Amino acid sequence: MNKREYSHEVYKISGTVSLTGEWNSPEWRKHNYIELDNFMGSIPLYKPVVRVRTGYDEDNLFLIFRTEERFARCITTEINGPVWRDSAVELFFSPDIKFPERYFNLEINCGGTPLLHYNLVPRRELIEIPPEEISEITISHSLPAIVDPEITSVNSWIIECKIPFSLLRRYSDVTTPVPGVIWKANFYKVAVNNSNPHYMTWSPVKNDIPDFHLPFYFGNLIFR
Repeated sequence: MNKREYSHEVYKISGTVSLTGEWNSPEWRKHNYIELDNFMGSIPLYKPVVRVRTGYDEDNLFLIFRTEERFARCITTEINGPVWRDSAVELFFSPDIKFPERYFNLEINCGGTPLLHYNLVPRRELIEIPPEEISEITISHSLPAIVDPEITSVNSWIIECKIPFSLLRRYSDVTTPVPGVIWKANFYKVAVNNSNPHYMTWSPVKNDIPDFHLPFYFGNLIFR
């Protein structure tokens, strides 16, 4: 099957990322953003605007999502709980270039509650990372941990995080990011239990039923 390869360049952090949720901080302004503008399943009546910036240093991968949407809602506060039912942003990524079909799925709802699994394909074996290890990921969020009832007006919210490579290496080989290294990945936005359910992707996923767990459709993260 032929498909267009989506690519995003990830640049090294040259300053300091304070993880205070500032989309236009002096450091983040140096990094171009990508926008999620593809949908799986039904197109929602209101289309959220979702942008993400990325960066890295010797020890961590950095992400900041900025989402503008109506009907934001989250009720999950347990790490590794069903955060995908809430308004959430996600990164699925393969840090081992030898096995691009093996991937982590990091999902964070708008209240800052995360989920992290490691997936071994084609065996479909899933390793659930313990909550105490997931807590090593630093997460900044602009909304409270619980948003219920949903926010019916247009609202912007931020998720910013720092993912230590040391955490990933407990479950997978990690091809250390240096200029020219390419990881496979996809960015997602989801909401299920609100008035505007949707499934958004960066790299398009061609599947009749919404399913983010299809690494064939991952794009490229090109480190610079």
